[in-house]
Amino acid sequence: MAIKIQGNIVLNHDGSSYSSTNIAVGYGALVGNTTGVHNTALGYQSLYTSKSGVDNTAVGYQSLYNNTSGYYNTGIGSGSLYFNTYGHDNTALGYVSLACNTTGAYNTAVGGSDNIGYGALYSNTTGVNNTAVGNGALG
Repeated sequence: MAIKIQGNIVLNHDGSSYSSTNIAVGYGALVGNTTGVHNTALGYQSLYTSKSGVDNTAVGYQSLYNNTSGYYNTGIGSGSLYFNTYGHDNTALGYVSLACNTTGAYNTAVGGSDNIGYGALYSNTTGVNNTAVGNGALG
């Protein structure tokens, strides 16, 4: 069942407040959002603590979990960009890719299957303009 709250579409959510133009699907998705707009959170606790983030996309279990005001980030895969708080313009594809990034920007990490690897740029916290592909690359 879809519910519309202040211009947002939410499915299977706990009913927390939202600003407008966000999409949340999954328990706890975008639960902390207050002023953030144009965010998409798909998965259990994705974008969980996001308060004022803008134009973020989180797909997967706890992806972009700690994002508070980061913007233009894309995290696809469980735990991708997990610790991101203020980082922006990051792309993380795969299980725990860029998981430890907090304020880094313009980073791209690809990894998450047995064929490619996992944890690309895992330990990056504040790095800028990095690209990593593969199991633990630049981890």
